Amino acid sequence: MSIFRHSGNPFGVRITDSASMLEAVRAYGFLPFFENAVPGFSVEELTPPSCWLSDEQLGPWDWKVDLVQSGEIVYGKFLCGGKAAFATVPWYAHLRAWRLSQEKYAPTAEGEQVLALVDETGSCVSRQVRERLGVRKSRADAVLATLMRGCRLVIGDIQRVYRGPNLEYKGWQTASYCRPESVFERPDETFGPWKIKGSSLQCDCSPEASFEKLRDHVLTLFPGADAKAVLKVLG
Repeated sequence: MSIFRHSGNPFGVRITDSASMLEAVRAYGFLPFFENAVPGFSVEELTPPSCWLSDEQLGPWDWKVDLVQSGEIVYGKFLCGGKAAFATVPWYAHLRAWRLSQEKYAPTAEGEQVLALVDETGSCVSRQVRERLGVRKSRADAVLATLMRGCRLVIGDIQRVYRGPNLEYKGWQTASYCRPESVFERPDETFGPWKIKGSSLQCDCSPEASFEKLRDHVLTLFPGADAKAVLKVLG
């Protein structure tokens, strides 16, 4: 892990490639992609500007593919009001337990149709959602984002897209969506290149206790964080 120390970086993480990005998520437990209400708590702020936007390398926008394909990290739009974020399985399990208990995160009628589609096929892409709902891409993406925020769906895989006569990769990607349990509820299997033994989305505490664990974790990482700011991250 590279070292990058400042007041908002409790682990001294400096993200410069997919390996250090993975280590950052492991260290923090859950980590928003973009700058948010808690200063220093994001992939963006842990990444040097030269790596965040560069003509020479693709940066975190591409490195996230390796984290998703590791089978170890949860990725989707589930923090900061429905913005992109990463989490280890144990911390995501607490977030999921709390979200599933809250009525405001319950699926809409459109969301139920998408969940039925996923249950039929195992996973889906945005095009299939558009066809099932009869809506445009922007609406389909909004429904998918709402389901991810409610912890009903996650991004199960991301594929790099190669285009043109020379099959060039310029950061284009396609994502597929699935139920979290279909990817991460594997208590008796060894998976991923790091040979992590099993995983579970089950929590041994109440949803309220799960929320308290999430809140206290952020406040431990960032003791000076405003309580309302932490709620914005977790909401």
